[in-house]
Amino acid sequence: MLGAISLYASAIAQEKSVPSAPAPAAVPTAPAPAAAAAAPAAPGATPAAAPTKPELVDTSKINSGDTAWMLASMALVLMMTIPGVALFYGGMVRKKNVLATVMQSFAITCLVTVLWVICGYSLSFTPGSPYIGSLDRLFLSGMSFMKDANKITVSHLAPTIPESVYMAFQMTFAIITPALIAGGFADRMKFSAMLWFMGLWSVLIYSTVAHMMWESTSGFFATRGILDFAGGTVVHINSGIAALVCALVLGKRVGYGKEPMPPHNLALTVTGAALLWVGWFGFNAGSAVAADGRAGMAMTVTQLATAVAALSWMFSEWIAKGKPSVLGIASGAVAGLVAITPASGFVGVTGAFVIGIAAGVLCFVAATSVKKMFGYDDSLDAFGVHCIGGIVGALLTGVFNVKDISGVDASMMIQLYGVLATLFISGVGSFIILKIIDVTIGLRVGEEAEREGLDLSLHGERVE
Repeated sequence: MLGAISLYASAIAQEKSVPSAPAPAAVPTAPAPAAAAAAPAAPGATPAAAPTKPELVDTSKINSGDTAWMLASMALVLMMTIPGVALFYGGMVRKKNVLATVMQSFAITCLVTVLWVICGYSLSFTPGSPYIGSLDRLFLSGMSFMKDANKITVSHLAPTIPESVYMAFQMTFAIITPALIAGGFADRMKFSAMLWFMGLWSVLIYSTVAHMMWESTSGFFATRGILDFAGGTVVHINSGIAALVCALVLGKRVGYGKEPMPPHNLALTVTGAALLWVGWFGFNAGSAVAADGRAGMAMTVTQLATAVAALSWMFSEWIAKGKPSVLGIASGAVAGLVAITPASGFVGVTGAFVIGIAAGVLCFVAATSVKKMFGYDDSLDAFGVHCIGGIVGALLTGVFNVKDISGVDASMMIQLYGVLATLFISGVGSFIILKIIDVTIGLRVGEEAEREGLDLSLHGERVE
């Protein structure tokens, strides 16, 4: 981290020697677009105030280019979970658990979709307290499109696209976040317990953190200047620390550290990683909520940081173990995607380079040496890649923020505050939910079922 800061100091000095364009107007830290340019006001007229809650507007206010990009981004982010995470995780487990692992991603997608429509969207993205939204959009009440009247509702966080599109885009973030947690407890949690945990966690934890960070008018983090462009805190730190808590509460897999547990099909894992990489452009560039220059810059730094991190992990592993592995370069790419996520709308090329290097090296150390040192069974390195990568990206956003791009100031200490708060909220909240489930229906399958494999013991199916 210190090396990254030192490198940045010299590089940014060169960037600042070039005359910069006037700084743009301040923008929300959430995945919301920059405010649309207002039409020239008539002499003596009072400028219209920016909306502070969802509202009904004339359909002429909708930008077709922004809407088309956001429809595509929604599909790209959904692809990250099914099939992306499903294949990425499914290839890393043993053959007897591959169907159960894929089933988790698919079932979470279905469950969170329903919960998001019922209450998740309303709790996350409507004005309310600093910690949680209101129930104004319960069952999406009030979200409408009236064709004959040429009226449509838009979110105050995305005024140039239909609210239905913004809701669906944010739904895909709510889907992938709990799906990532499954990497921490692979091979050993009951399917029923998994559904209860993911449902409660999605409503209670994800909605809280998302509102605090991305509801720019009232969210606790947003109003204090904490930056998270596309989910480094809301998605990756949030899910990563929950995965670690799951691993600790459930305990190690039977035979962990004594029996070999190699991935059964790395071709599936690489395919999943590739789908994640492509889908991540909707994740990061889509978080501009506009087809504009900021989306273009977010896409550029996402590609660069991912490639750098993949090489960084590969060379680190090559030096440490003597051979570069397929799993290593795929994991490094995911680590780079994670780390650039909070910074993607705020940093330039220099920041992307250093964030990629730091993510590759630090996530490799966390997923190998640190895990071995402390002995926890984070089965598929959800904590080592997502939580550590998210922390790296969140903190370095405070260092590499370029105001000409972001329009706002940043501070590593303010970013650290957001990181620590998220670790506490998600860590403690996840522990409480897990303990409640454990004393009611139980969390873990029996030893015999675990040895037989979850495919047969839970679902009555297996891969031939």
